[in-house]
Amino acid sequence: MRNKRRLPLLVLIVLCMTAMLMCTACGGSGDGGSTEDTKKAEAPKIDGLTFTERVDLDYAQEFDIFKYEDGYAVIDTHEDKKFLLVPKGKDVPENLDDSLVVVNEPADNIYLAATASMSLFDAMGAMDHVTMTSVNANGWSVDAAVKALKSGKMQYAGKYNEPDYEMILDNNCELVVESTMIYHNPEVKEMFEELGLPVFVDRSSYESNPLGRTEWIKAYGVLTGKEKEANEFFEKQKKVIKQLDDMENTGKTVAFFYVTTDGKVVVRSSHDYVSTMIKMAGGKYAFEGIEDESGKASVSMTMESFYEAAVDADYIVYNGSIDNTVKSLKDLYAKDEIFKKFKAVKEGHCYMTGNSMYQRTDVISNMIMDFNKILTKENPGDMEFLTKMK
Repeated sequence: MRNKRRLPLLVLIVLCMTAMLMCTACGGSGDGGSTEDTKKAEAPKIDGLTFTERVDLDYAQEFDIFKYEDGYAVIDTHEDKKFLLVPKGKDVPENLDDSLVVVNEPADNIYLAATASMSLFDAMGAMDHVTMTSVNANGWSVDAAVKALKSGKMQYAGKYNEPDYEMILDNNCELVVESTMIYHNPEVKEMFEELGLPVFVDRSSYESNPLGRTEWIKAYGVLTGKEKEANEFFEKQKKVIKQLDDMENTGKTVAFFYVTTDGKVVVRSSHDYVSTMIKMAGGKYAFEGIEDESGKASVSMTMESFYEAAVDADYIVYNGSIDNTVKSLKDLYAKDEIFKKFKAVKEGHCYMTGNSMYQRTDVISNMIMDFNKILTKENPGDMEFLTKMK
């Protein structure tokens, strides 16, 4: 009988020891570092090229950059493609693996359909590399893009899902940059590839850390030969956020959302970069724990469910970058009179974002500071991304 009673304990000990060995093998640690390590890709082995280093990334998890001798590099976008950057005047290596897409560096005459990327090209002084875009002048909040379109240095070449292939080819396009929206129109991506144009899909929207989105500037720096400028700009953005390093959480809750035309409320998942910005700024996200089963960043809910979760939130921020019909409290009430019962409305803590929120990936650190201002200052004053609703 005693042996039978001991058996579960022995089994438990063996299982624990096995788990510890597996954790050690994976490089696990108490600080959660193993999760980050599993995201890292391996440097591709390329005949004739000698691997030298992996570029250090502080926040980004959705891509890797590998360096090789003689200026060659590989950008691995993990869930999509690997891009081999071939320096000007160098030969394309032989016997390349089919998983590698060749891009001549620096890439010129880019057709840019990922709106969140334009500000990064501007920030590192690489606007001359972008000669075509999927948004006309009226749709941009990036001044440099507006000026380039109006001056003729940049041309509107059709929407991302309806590009003008003939114009793009006639302008000697060397690279197409798309957002993950292109996955909804795979036939467009396939057509570009059939025409011999490499398609680089920007996956920055999947970054859980907001500065991870900005860090995609490093990938674009390699693509355009502006690596030094890209690194210098990113370091400046890190310094902006460093001001919040020693700040304690205020305990104040923030609800970030917009209302659809059919009355549903759309919020961000609790692991999205917007909810992370709120936490970095010293706040608590009102929808902590809410996730979409399919892994999407946005979560739709009924007004009743939203009311239950956000009625006592200290601040509400309306996502005007998606729905720009709400400019005032009157507009908010037009969505639903129930908003009059919200604590944030009664206390005058209602804000909205403009359409620049998603396009200005370069200064996303400034938006975090805007959140910090409304959380810590009675009168935050003028802000870059947030406007008070009256």
